[in-house]
Amino acid sequence: SELVWSEQSEPSSKTINTYRNATFLVVSLVEYQSIIMQRTFSAVSRATARIHSVRVASVSQRVQTKMQTRSYHDRVIDHYENPRNVGSFSKGDQDVGTGLVGAPACGDVMKLQLKISPEGVVMDAKFKTFGCGSAIASSSLATEMVKGKTIDECLQIKNTEIAKHLALPPVKLHCSMLAEDAIRAAIADYKRRNMDSNAQQAAAQVAAAAATAQRTASQ
Repeated sequence: SELVWSEQSEPSSKTINTYRNATFLVVSLVEYQSIIMQRTFSAVSRATARIHSVRVASVSQRVQTKMQTRSYHDRVIDHYENPRNVGSFSKGDQDVGTGLVGAPACGDVMKLQLKISPEGVVMDAKFKTFGCGSAIASSSLATEMVKGKTIDECLQIKNTEIAKHLALPPVKLHCSMLAEDAIRAAIADYKRRNMDSNAQQAAAQVAAAAATAQRTASQ
């Protein structure tokens, strides 16, 4: 009976193969799950590191912006946040002079327009500037400084006056230089336009006088 029990208890080769396959499948699933967990953990770690670096960069940028803002004088911030005389005049107007200047090194571009009376007094001024806060503030201040002044008085305005009034740091002095250049360019454009107009008027008067003289002679 003992031999019979032994023969009945001994598993067949098919059963053994089934057990082996099942064991291999379980081991494979465990290993696969382990690999998936490792990859997931690695991906989460990389994503966490990226998020942390982005947050650090964002905080650093905010701190740097605050430090830069604090380094500007209140007058610069005032003209930057509340710029005066933003806009433009028609370039075709005879009493308007337009100055367009730029600084290739920093990318600032400044357009300043002056509306000048026949007596040579600046009645109004407008500007449009693409650039940093100091460039915008310098443009805004320049429009205020030229109003009510004669052309000759405007030509006496120096960049040092603009820089001193705004308390510009040394690295931003080129913005005040642009403002001075824009004033000079606008006045030069006004003079050129009116000289051409005066020359045309004089030529027309000469032609009219010649025509009158010719008619008189023929009579």
